Amino acid sequence: MSVTRLLGGSTAVLALCLVSTAAQAGTSEALLKRLHDKGILSDDEYAELLKEEQAEQAKAATPPPAAPATPTAEAQTALDMSHVVKMTDSGIGMVVGPATIKFSGSINGFYVYDSPQKNAAAVVGGLASTGANGTSSVRNGLLPGFLKIDVTTTEGGWDVGAHFGMYPGINSTAWGALGANNGGHATAFSTPGIDFRQVYMTFGKKDIGEFKIGRDIGLFGSDAILNDITLLAVGSTGGNTAPGNTSLGRIGLGYIYTDFQPQITYTSPNFKGLQLSAGVFQPLDSLTSPGQQNSTPGFQGKVTYDAKLSGAALHLWVSGISQKHDTVVGTSYTGDGVDLGGKVTVGPIALTGYWYTAKGLGTEAFGLFDVDADGLARKSDGYYVQAMATFGKFGIGGSYGASLLDTTGTADALANPTLVHKNSSGVGQVRYGLTSWVTLIGEYTHTKAVADNGNTNSSDAISLGGILFF
Repeated sequence: MSVTRLLGGSTAVLALCLVSTAAQAGTSEALLKRLHDKGILSDDEYAELLKEEQAEQAKAATPPPAAPATPTAEAQTALDMSHVVKMTDSGIGMVVGPATIKFSGSINGFYVYDSPQKNAAAVVGGLASTGANGTSSVRNGLLPGFLKIDVTTTEGGWDVGAHFGMYPGINSTAWGALGANNGGHATAFSTPGIDFRQVYMTFGKKDIGEFKIGRDIGLFGSDAILNDITLLAVGSTGGNTAPGNTSLGRIGLGYIYTDFQPQITYTSPNFKGLQLSAGVFQPLDSLTSPGQQNSTPGFQGKVTYDAKLSGAALHLWVSGISQKHDTVVGTSYTGDGVDLGGKVTVGPIALTGYWYTAKGLGTEAFGLFDVDADGLARKSDGYYVQAMATFGKFGIGGSYGASLLDTTGTADALANPTLVHKNSSGVGQVRYGLTSWVTLIGEYTHTKAVADNGNTNSSDAISLGGILFF
C-alpha cells in the first residue's frame, strides 16, 4: 500500500500517531487526507499518493477471470481444425480446416497422320476420313486435357462434396463456334476452348448411398467408353485437317457416346460388389428432328458387379436409357436402349466385351439419325471386343468394333440411299510406362464406313504421342 511506503520513512513516534489516526479514519484515503491537512504531506505528495492508492483499490476490487468452460468433444475438434492446413493422406491436395481439397488432371498430345481412301464414295454419317490427300496434325486424342477439383467434408454425419471438371484441349476452336467440341481452326491467332463438363454436388452416407445433383457423365454407355483402350489414345480421328477438342476413339464405332448431362442420380451402397445407380436427366432434343418440347425427363439406370474369382478380377455391367420425345407438330416417339458388358483380368491379360441395342436413340450421339422424315424411330446396334496385355512397363492391345443403323423401311431407304449403315474400326496399340505419371503410346487405326446402298470408304491413321495423369 502507498500508506505503508509512507510509514516506512517515518519515525516511531510518527508511526504510532499515524496508526491511531488510521484507526479513527477507517480508510487509507482518510489517513492521507488527515496527513495532508496537518501539513505533513505537500499538495503534490498528497495528489500522487492518493492516485496510487485509488489504483490499488480498483485492482483489488476486480474479480478474477472465470475459468473457461470445458468445450464438448465436437466443439473442441472444430476448434482444433478451424485453422489447420495440412497435406492429404493420398493424391495431390490439402486439408483446410474440416474440408479436403484434391486436384487431379491429365494432358495429352499426339502426332497423327491420317490417310483417306482415294475416290471414296459418299456415306452420310460415315466416320472414315475423306479427302484427296493424307493429313498431318498435332492434336488431342479421345480425351482432351482436364483439371478436376473436388472439395469434400463431413457435416452432421453426411459426406458432402462439390466437384468441378474443366476439359481444355490443345487445338483451336473454330471462330464463332458455340462450343469447345466444335470443329477446329488451324490458323494463326486462334485459341482453344474450355469444355466445362463437370459441375455437381454430392451428399450421402455409407449405409444410405450417394445422391448427385449437377452435370456429370451419364449412366448409359459410360462403362463402354471408360473401358475402351482408345480412351488414352486417338482411335478414329473424326477429321484430321483441323482437329477439334477430341478425336472419336470408338464413339460411333461400337457404342453411342454417353455424354456429360444435367442429372439427379442416386447410387446405392456397395453390396458385396453389387451396386445400383439410377437417375432423371435433362431430356435431349433430337439432332435429326429439331424443334422439340419434351414434357418428361430422360431416365437412365446402371447395375455393376465386381468380384475376384480364382485369381481373376471381374467387372460386369448392364445399363438402360429411355426418353420420350414430343415434337412441336404434336407427334411423339420414345428412344430406348440397353447395353451390357464385361471385363475379365487374369494376370497381365485383360479381355473386354460390349454390346448395345436401341431404338430411337440414333448412332454416335444421342439423337443423331434417330428417326426418319416421318418421325419413325430407327433401330441401332453396336459392339466391340478388346484385349490388352501388360508386361511391366510395356503394354500391347487391340480391339474391333462396329455401330449399325437400320432404316425404317423401303421409303426411308429410298429417300436416304447413302445414309450410313455401318461404321467399324480395328485398332492396334502399344504402350510404354515412362513414369508413374507419363505413358507413351503408339497406335494404328483402320476405319470403314458402309452406306445403306453399299457405298464404302475407309481411312488409316497412325498416332504417336503420350498422356500424363496426376
